[in-house]
Amino acid sequence: MSRRRLRALVVVEQLRRRSPGGIGTYARGLLQGLGELGDGTPELELLASRPPGRPDPLEALGHPVRASVFPGPVLTRLWDRGVLSAPSGFDVVQAVSLATLETGGTPLVSTVLDLLWRRLPEAYPDRGRAWHEAALHRSLRRAERWIVPADVVAHDLIDAGAPEAGVTVIPLGSDHLPPPDDAAGAALLARLGVDGPFLLSVGTLEPRKNLPRLLDAYRRVRGELPEPWPLVMVGPTGWGEQLPAQDGVVCTGLVAPAELSSLYARARLLAYVPLIEGFGLPPVEAMVVGTPVLASPLPSTGGASLEVDPRDTDAIADGLLRLGTDEELRRRLRAAGAARSAELRWSVVARRHADIWDELARG
Repeated sequence: MSRRRLRALVVVEQLRRRSPGGIGTYARGLLQGLGELGDGTPELELLASRPPGRPDPLEALGHPVRASVFPGPVLTRLWDRGVLSAPSGFDVVQAVSLATLETGGTPLVSTVLDLLWRRLPEAYPDRGRAWHEAALHRSLRRAERWIVPADVVAHDLIDAGAPEAGVTVIPLGSDHLPPPDDAAGAALLARLGVDGPFLLSVGTLEPRKNLPRLLDAYRRVRGELPEPWPLVMVGPTGWGEQLPAQDGVVCTGLVAPAELSSLYARARLLAYVPLIEGFGLPPVEAMVVGTPVLASPLPSTGGASLEVDPRDTDAIADGLLRLGTDEELRRRLRAAGAARSAELRWSVVARRHADIWDELARG
């Protein structure tokens, strides 16, 4: 007699946001990976706020959606205060972030991608730090298990009060972007006036991403490149001071996933030098399509990038020049990046999540 499929409720409120960010990428990647497991895949239902219209965009993910009557900001406040609990009838509840809710006794797993507001408080607005700190304490109180993407996050979470035995490190995947849409990528670059090789930066425009130093490094080195290759910057605006206009720098804002794949594939290199990161998805996204990466020391890259001190503008500038022009270095890093990205598969991430869920459901 076959065993009943495990029923998991996945809290995906982050996917209702205009810019879901890294948490949204993780949520979609996890669902993608679960869909690749075949026999024994848990039965999933998604929990989120009121949809913006009909049909619900989340239904395209292929799972039933438990949509609240409340809009997102109201719903999350009700969850925070314990006024609304998770629906019953599930074996486990998975929160994809620190936005947790009471579960009425059903085991809760909370994913914590970073605790960077503690490590670099000046890079977060006061309101954001306050919410994250309160959400962390709710997660520590409500959850039975925690999933983190890297050892550094595990150490931070244990220092914050999580039991060591309850924290599992599961690196994120890299294979979530669709194949490059070359026509769309070419059209986007043409609209931006970019013709020929270019350097690429991907990430939210906010203080933690260290973009002023990257721009200063690019300004210093632009005249030493074989041509004054532009720096194409992809990502939504976050908070903090706006970046000044600069010769050669082109900002795209958000782009569609297939366009982003095309930009990665066409770029001479990806420059990703945040001051601090819990994992770092853009470098491994670039490695999937064979683009060499200049990066801060990050958990995601596994030594497959040209690493620089993100606080040393001269080092960033030197890295841009070397990686842009040294063909042997570029060849080595393309090979290393291909091997590293091949290790990071969402199906592996999903299987490890499902194993934790199964363990909790068995009691």
